[in-house]
Amino acid sequence: MSTTIGSFLAGGIAACGAVTVTHSFETVKIRLQLQGEMQASKDAPKLYRGVLHGVSVILKNEGLRGLLRGLNCAYLYQIVLNGSRLGFYEPIRSHANSLYLHKSLSHSTDADSRALQSLPINVLAGASSGVIGAMLGSPFFLIKTRLQSYSPFLPVGTQHKYRNATDGMRQIYNAEGIKGLYRGVGPAMVRTGFGSSVQLPTYFFAKRRLVRHLGMEEGPALHLMSSACSGFVVCCVMHPPDTVMSRMYNQTGNLYNGAFDCLYRTVKTEGLLAVYKGFFAHLARILPHTIITLSLAEQTNKLMRKIEDRVLSK
Repeated sequence: MSTTIGSFLAGGIAACGAVTVTHSFETVKIRLQLQGEMQASKDAPKLYRGVLHGVSVILKNEGLRGLLRGLNCAYLYQIVLNGSRLGFYEPIRSHANSLYLHKSLSHSTDADSRALQSLPINVLAGASSGVIGAMLGSPFFLIKTRLQSYSPFLPVGTQHKYRNATDGMRQIYNAEGIKGLYRGVGPAMVRTGFGSSVQLPTYFFAKRRLVRHLGMEEGPALHLMSSACSGFVVCCVMHPPDTVMSRMYNQTGNLYNGAFDCLYRTVKTEGLLAVYKGFFAHLARILPHTIITLSLAEQTNKLMRKIEDRVLSK
């Protein structure tokens, strides 16, 4: 495992590679989540009728540029989020294990804390590292969401016309100050905490089980299958708070008084399944995103370890 800085850089690089491939599905997911906002399902328009229809409609009316709106902001967000999530996971986990071992074993070692696998501690480490990343990256996700939701042809939800990410930051800061840039950070932390609490623990759990029960060896196939298991679980757990977060980020003024108000009014007006709007678009994004991120992270971590060994040995 690389140092915290090395893991941060490795995670950020891996996530940027993944988001390049999956960003268009994120755009479709956000528009599906905002479609029919605060309208009964029978009255809501169906401008986007699913993943493939959404992709085709956006391509037809806005071109590739429409699908890739906010990509530069997405890169910044992924560097901060996944750099934190992958960079801080192991230090938090090792430190928590050390505290646990200190109580349960009188003569614990660093090797003990690294080798010990406790599911509750792994979940805690994943959630904590995700919350840190979500808090630091929230302004970038805010701008990204608003850029992706904007459409001059088939608008859904509140529309924000920003020329680019910098213009969006400037407009929000001038109108609302720092508080405006951190609008929706609460549900973002919950959403990412949920996702992160299961992403890495599920990945390593699946990896150990595949090695033990199927005899798989370390390599791309093992990384791919472990990542796919992790991605599916993450999507199921994270999607409801993700829908709340998208709506909180995209609102103008105070349409919702908070995350719970948004959740309550969404379910009351649109039905219980409204929190799963855009689920398959989310799955189409998060499966390849998780697979690419975690598989690339394995390689970038090895590269960072080699670089650090050369630098630190001098």
